Amino acid sequence: MKHVMEALRKREAEEKLPVIRMEIDYELVTLHDAMVACDEEQIKRSKKKLSELRKQLIEWSS
Repeated sequence: MKHVMEALRKREAEEKLPVIRMEIDYELVTLHDAMVACDEEQIKRSKKKLSELRKQLIEWSS
């Protein structure tokens, strides 16, 4: 049973990681645009979102 659970977790991670990476890429573009526009509120939101995505990436990578 343990091997089945590990296999399911690995498959789920293989599906989740590319999605998280795409979200990070998108949020980095959003952050760049906000920095160019000097939009402090969007910069804060993007940094917060990137921090959350980073945590997800670390969680699913291990």
